[in-house]
Amino acid sequence: MKKHPGLILALLIIMAVAALFFVLPTQKKPISYVNSLRQWRLGLDLVGGTHLVYEIDVSQIDSKDRDSVMNGLKDVIERRVNLFGVNEPQVVSAKEGGAYRLIVELAGIKDVQSAINQIGSTPLLDFREVMGAGTSTQFIATSLTGRYIKGARVDFDQTTGVPQVNLELNDDGAKIFEHLTAKNIGKPLAIFLDNELIEMPTVRERISGGKAQITGKFSVDQANMLVERFNAGALPAPIKLVSQQTIGASLGQESLKKAVYAGALGTLAVIIFMLAYYRKFGIFSAIALIIYIILTAAIFKLLITMTLAGIAGYILSIGMAVDANILIFERTKEEIKKGLLKVSAIEEGFRRAWPSIRDSNVSTIITSVILYEFTSSFVRGFALTLLIGVLISMFSAITVTRLLLRTFMKK
Repeated sequence: MKKHPGLILALLIIMAVAALFFVLPTQKKPISYVNSLRQWRLGLDLVGGTHLVYEIDVSQIDSKDRDSVMNGLKDVIERRVNLFGVNEPQVVSAKEGGAYRLIVELAGIKDVQSAINQIGSTPLLDFREVMGAGTSTQFIATSLTGRYIKGARVDFDQTTGVPQVNLELNDDGAKIFEHLTAKNIGKPLAIFLDNELIEMPTVRERISGGKAQITGKFSVDQANMLVERFNAGALPAPIKLVSQQTIGASLGQESLKKAVYAGALGTLAVIIFMLAYYRKFGIFSAIALIIYIILTAAIFKLLITMTLAGIAGYILSIGMAVDANILIFERTKEEIKKGLLKVSAIEEGFRRAWPSIRDSNVSTIITSVILYEFTSSFVRGFALTLLIGVLISMFSAITVTRLLLRTFMKK
């Protein structure tokens, strides 16, 4: 980087310009983020929608299986919501006292009642015979459904250590399963959850006794997910809608305009301060800040669903992005006062400022991670945008500012 700072800086500026075109809307509307090259994914508070709370009846489920059932139900509901074209549906499991709940946020959905009806039905697990192959494959329904399954769990082969899924059926299910496997030896047996194929193991032999193993090239995560889906469709865990709240988009759009205006005004104030106080150094920090804003917005657009809380985290990170430059410039000024040439003073300023920059940002990163892991809803959105913003600000402050100084401060 020391040998070709100008070339690297040019490539970085080209990348920032491309990111700017990606971020900006294609139509000339004040806050029309949705009409961009690739739509922004906006949260419930910005585009409106429905907030649903479901209570899960786990009274008939063994305590050791409850977490698995909750994860399976969450997965099923997420897939059901996707059928309605909801961008980035938010489905969160929660436990309040002895009650298990699923919180569902449907941003921008129009057919609310249809979604409620579909989400509220208990997942259906069933086994089907497979006829034909390739494009002519047909699945023939059988009488074996999830209500005959006691439960599923992950186990490991004692010889190879490969994970496998163990199923246990009740007495009636064992008889049906024995007849079904005897009829389909050497053939695949399809397993569906909510009419979606989740696994198609091959029957090796007639299976009696109500216990079966599903083996394959599973990772541990894949085996756990399969068990969760089995338990969600097999164990009796009715879900009941206990709260429904419709949220309009008008308030969110007005708040969005105010947030964008405040962010732009705050950024301008920061730039003016840096220019007034640090003069030429301030120009470099302003350029680095603008590049930071563009690159961060592009990453947000690619990766996350933006909410008002997320925008707040983004705006906060803009203010924090200048902190590193201030530390660097103050250290550099101290070195210049000691008699070092500007180029040497700049390098020494970066070297001496780095420990403080690192420690302050690491503490913010730790806080963001804790907020994200142990909270939910809008707090997680704030924590995620703040975390991403801090990580990118370290890059812009150290890399971009250093490239600018090395390119334009050689003499």
